[in-house]
Amino acid sequence: MKYHKYIFALLLLIFCINSFGSHKAYVSGPNAKNGILDLRNSSLNTKIPLNGEWFFYWNQLISPGTENFKKGTIVDFPFLWTNYEKNGQKLPSFGYATYKLNVLLPKSNTPVRIGIPDMYSAYRLYINGIQVAFNGNVSTTKENFEPYWQYQTVDINPGTDTLKMVLQISNFVHSRGGISKPMYIGFKSVIEQYRVRAISIDLFLTGCLFMGGLFFLGLYLLGNKDKATLLFSLFCIVYSYRIMGIEDYILHTIFPGMDWYITIRIEYLTLFVGVGIFALYTRYLYIEDAYFKITRFISSMCFIFSILTLVLPPLYFSQLINPFLIVMIVCIIYTPFIYLIAYKNKRPGSFYALLSAVMLMAIFTIALLNYWHLTGPLDTIIFILYICFFFLQSLILSHRVSFTLKKARQEAELGLIAKSEFLSTMSHEIRTPLNSVIGMSHLLLKKSPRPDQIEKLDVMLFSANNLLAIVNDILDYNKIEAGKVSFEHIEMDILLISKNIMNGLKGSAGDKGIEIKLSLDKTIKNKLLGDPTRITQVLSNLIHNGIKFTKEGSVELILFAKEQTEKTITIEFRVKDTGIGISAEKQKLIFERFTQADSSTSRNFGGTGLGLAISKKILELQNSSLNVESIEGQGSDFYFIQTFEKCLQSTKIESASITISSEEDQPLSGIKILLVEDNPMNVMVAQKFLERWGAKTDIAINGLEALEMVDPKKHSLVLIDLHMPVMDGYEASKKMREIGIKLPIIALTANLPKEVEDKVMKCGIDDIVVKPFLPDELYRKVLHYVFKKQ
Repeated sequence: MKYHKYIFALLLLIFCINSFGSHKAYVSGPNAKNGILDLRNSSLNTKIPLNGEWFFYWNQLISPGTENFKKGTIVDFPFLWTNYEKNGQKLPSFGYATYKLNVLLPKSNTPVRIGIPDMYSAYRLYINGIQVAFNGNVSTTKENFEPYWQYQTVDINPGTDTLKMVLQISNFVHSRGGISKPMYIGFKSVIEQYRVRAISIDLFLTGCLFMGGLFFLGLYLLGNKDKATLLFSLFCIVYSYRIMGIEDYILHTIFPGMDWYITIRIEYLTLFVGVGIFALYTRYLYIEDAYFKITRFISSMCFIFSILTLVLPPLYFSQLINPFLIVMIVCIIYTPFIYLIAYKNKRPGSFYALLSAVMLMAIFTIALLNYWHLTGPLDTIIFILYICFFFLQSLILSHRVSFTLKKARQEAELGLIAKSEFLSTMSHEIRTPLNSVIGMSHLLLKKSPRPDQIEKLDVMLFSANNLLAIVNDILDYNKIEAGKVSFEHIEMDILLISKNIMNGLKGSAGDKGIEIKLSLDKTIKNKLLGDPTRITQVLSNLIHNGIKFTKEGSVELILFAKEQTEKTITIEFRVKDTGIGISAEKQKLIFERFTQADSSTSRNFGGTGLGLAISKKILELQNSSLNVESIEGQGSDFYFIQTFEKCLQSTKIESASITISSEEDQPLSGIKILLVEDNPMNVMVAQKFLERWGAKTDIAINGLEALEMVDPKKHSLVLIDLHMPVMDGYEASKKMREIGIKLPIIALTANLPKEVEDKVMKCGIDDIVVKPFLPDELYRKVLHYVFKKQ
């Protein structure tokens, strides 16, 4: 109900404008009596219609001053002779006639002007015996006849007190003969003002419609491919012709001499086609609510009428307007009915559609009343209604596009969530069996295998680690795209990080016979604040990339301090290799995801092509950029520059030694650990490692069983999987803490630490070991928490 008051207010406004427009456009004046219009006591400060009783002479083209004027018939002007009964017979459309009127003017030295509308279908106007205006060629025969429609004006000399008007009209092409619109007289400035207003309104509306049509056509072609948008754009373009191509015939004034036979067809075609397009537009706008049979009836009839307009002569297709009014009335009733249903069903933009239907009904109603001569054109109200109608229709489509975009965004967000969940799930499912593969490979390598077995185990371990790296890359890129990457701002030793990375990749370089070098700037003396994990990831990606694409020679990591202050240092990181290099045109391509400079390289060197893309995005998120200088066949130089805050503590390249018992010493002898894991293969791998280090294990296959088995007097540590049936590791750990168990709890999970660390901390879990775990990592963490407890 909240919209009803707005609808009522709008209708009231339209009524007020209608009253004002009607008063301004049609000020009633005296009517002619017996062929004489007396305006001597009238003011010409407004336009006065030359209506009333004119003398009419059928089938006579009488020149001024002829005595035959005495034998005329009195008719009510403006007058169409079509079907007029004279001497008991109806007059045909084709023919010619003369109209005569004498006008008595008031005494005035102000210039006076007469406005002459179009007539069916050619005319000549004489005033005081002089031809002052004509359209087309008036003739008594079809052969010499030439039709044309254009607005004309005639200026009357100041001081003239009497106008003896003789109007000759002939028609041999149209179904209507004579004149249906009044001529007007008034001061020149008044008539000129009305004409300028009419031209301005028509040009403004035409421009709005045509440009609006082009806008929505562009929207359709370049964007949403919505049929409703396309149909509305076509309707606007088609209907824009009717604004300036009919009624006042502004187009004929701008381009005089246009072929009448072409323009009359376009006039009717734009009506028939426009209504058909609008019916289809209504259907596709609210396709769930529209009635297909009614739409098909309207569009089919419009199509038939359009074809007839193209093939029939004007005499016949101009008669189609009366039967077509039935189609228009059906459309006028059908459109708001569909909009009302759509509004009840709460369709997007249906409220605006309902308001626009009110505008449309008002436009067509006024048009019909004007056609039946029950009212005048009402220019002002028609102008306001058109503006309101097309503005509301634009709001409908804008709301529709906005709704579609909002829906697409929601679907995209759901898709991203689904993708993220899928990747997370797949990561977990892939990491779980990889844990067994990598774990068993390490165990077999510890059991002094034969040289041929060592080679096969190394291949298996290398392949498993490669698969793990691919999974990690995909997950990292997904997190970066989703905007879920966070950066730490903690103390780090950049020199030690660099040395550890190079030491870790020595094996890979040595296998290929490649030398790796580390060049460190001695002026870097402080520890820095940053994210050690991310800088390690970037440098590891770049160095690993260099090793992968280098067959011989070296890969070198260079750290150079470009600028230092007391608080900050700017370091340039460079990774140089003597590998295959990259051509200039492909140097930007390599930073795209899943892309390598040459499609063959993925087969020759392997990899997902995500390493550089991930590194580039990580650096961009830290206000840095990854660059490359390369010559094909000679090697590549990847570099980036990053500024860090300094710490007070100085850095040392050699790390402090950490004394840890050897695994062979079985440092966990006498220790019992509760292992909670539902996967038998993972149970076997973890159990074998723990037994190798001297520990004994109790096995629980879910969280509920672990709660029943855990015993602080017997167990020194709990290793627990997070995802298990019956009760998961989160819930079990939380309940252990609630019942007062203070044993160290280490989570074994295939999830990445960042994904679960918040939830893990809330459950009271002390640490995380990510599957597939390296034996050394599990060994160090178990040893740390067991002896810490003691």
